Amino acid sequence: MPENSRPDKKQIHHPHDKGYKQLLSNKKTFLELIRTFVREDWVSDINENDLILVDKSYILQDFSEKEADIVYRLKTREGDVIFYVLLELQSTVDYPMPFRLLLYQAEIWRDIYNNTPKDERERRDFRLPVIIPAVLYNGANIWTARLDFKEILADYRKFEKHTLNFRYILFDVNRYSEEELYKTANLVSGIFVLDQTMDHRELTKRLRKLIDVLKRLTPEEFQQIMTWLKNVIKPKMPEHLQKEVDRIMDASNPMEVEIMIMNLEITLDEMQRQAEARGIDKGKMETAKAAMLEGFEVDVVAKITGLTKETILKLKNELN
Repeated sequence: MPENSRPDKKQIHHPHDKGYKQLLSNKKTFLELIRTFVREDWVSDINENDLILVDKSYILQDFSEKEADIVYRLKTREGDVIFYVLLELQSTVDYPMPFRLLLYQAEIWRDIYNNTPKDERERRDFRLPVIIPAVLYNGANIWTARLDFKEILADYRKFEKHTLNFRYILFDVNRYSEEELYKTANLVSGIFVLDQTMDHRELTKRLRKLIDVLKRLTPEEFQQIMTWLKNVIKPKMPEHLQKEVDRIMDASNPMEVEIMIMNLEITLDEMQRQAEARGIDKGKMETAKAAMLEGFEVDVVAKITGLTKETILKLKNELN
């Protein structure tokens, strides 16, 4: 049921989800997403001034931990058609998605119907608004959930003339070509380019290729992409480096982007070196354990592994 406040039990399990939710709660960015990647006539007919983020949570009883991610109310340029866009954010393939989108649409319509005066909704010309469902997916695996609702119904072809159906829009981040995204050269396509890889060297390489795009962003847009990057990068960083990432990405001026990328490269390289060192040390410790269990003397184990005698003696005491 719709509520005015969001429940605490709703948790965002993936840092990308939080980043995208913040990003697309900005109506200009949301409209850029629609205009860039949806090839439909109605897109060019949207009245930007009448684009409104719906400040309600649509919570499903059957999916008690779920609520609709983003809902926008839109008008056409003529102002005579009101419709809604329901956008779900996904990091993994969700096979019940068509059913869940149906339930969200029913909750939105129920809310509109209940808040329409009785004499108005009982008129012959009363119409519920169109709702356009969409999913933004940034998982590595191919999205294999059904796009048409009818396809989750058993033997739907026998009853196709009488069966409820809708097809949701899928924004599949990792399926857009890198070339296409660089060519588009806007905030949303830049985010998609960066989201297609989280290898830190590839990330900074792509940031460098986006320098001209980033410099053209407004300070507000630049801050949006920095906030998104923080949400995605920070959870992958060791705790002692997270404050450094915050400091580096506090740049508010697009013209500072080259310095920011250089500092980010240095920090991410340091993280990589530390991770490699931990891996080497762990390998040496495992080798030392195995050697001592085989009865090798401390001096021999030290020579084999390069560890100090003190470290090996401590490890020996732990094993004993």
